[in-house]
Amino acid sequence: MSRLSQAFTKGHAALVTFVTAGDGDTPAVLDALVAAGADVIELGMPFTDPMADGPAIQAANIRSLVAGTTTADILRIARDFRARHADVPLVLMGYANPMVRRGADWFASAAKEAGVDGVICVDIPPEEDEALGPALRRSGIDLVRLATPTTDVARLPQVLDGASGFVYYVSVAGITGLQQAAQGSIEDAVARLKAATDLPIAVGFGVRTPDQAREIARVADGVVVGSAIVELVAAHGRDAPAHVRTYVEGLAAAVRAARKELA
Repeated sequence: MSRLSQAFTKGHAALVTFVTAGDGDTPAVLDALVAAGADVIELGMPFTDPMADGPAIQAANIRSLVAGTTTADILRIARDFRARHADVPLVLMGYANPMVRRGADWFASAAKEAGVDGVICVDIPPEEDEALGPALRRSGIDLVRLATPTTDVARLPQVLDGASGFVYYVSVAGITGLQQAAQGSIEDAVARLKAATDLPIAVGFGVRTPDQAREIARVADGVVVGSAIVELVAAHGRDAPAHVRTYVEGLAAAVRAARKELA
């Protein structure tokens, strides 16, 4: 069983956390996420046009790029993370250009060598899977696909075809960090997705508080939190790891309590 698969078999929903590579002291923030109880970590690859992201992650992308972060730096961060944390799943999340500009096979091989478990590419649709999917699968890296409120019954099979690791349900039709879907709509969407796939379903976009995370964890297999963590990195600079740890500890406790409350 892969690291990513194991993260969703712990008896509680997985807490999936996101941070932008190269924004602040990324290694220290990653260590804080692990110490706080994150089950899966998404490492954002900074890009000049992060079309799916809201102001917080857009700003983190710019800070990282201004600091000179390269793909080689991101892979080094991943490699060093794997050396420190042998069992924590690491997923690279980003956009097509940095992933395919040197060729999909190169990227997949480099990600595998760095100990990456999965990849989320926001702007390669399932219809263009050939651009990246086969190379990742040959390297044994999960391709995590996105489903949204506008993914209808006709298109859902395409989204799921070739997906692995988990399905990331984007709970709002918009950008990251600015709004959260009503719990009822999340429950309906998770039920629809679970009827179509055996892959775990993780829900993200707009999740900020332990109470929100707890409610989602009662019905989904994972809860994704990103913008709120990125904002802490921006607000606290070199002191961010301690603040991130405290915040994520609250989320982790809420997620772990959710199914106990149902039992």
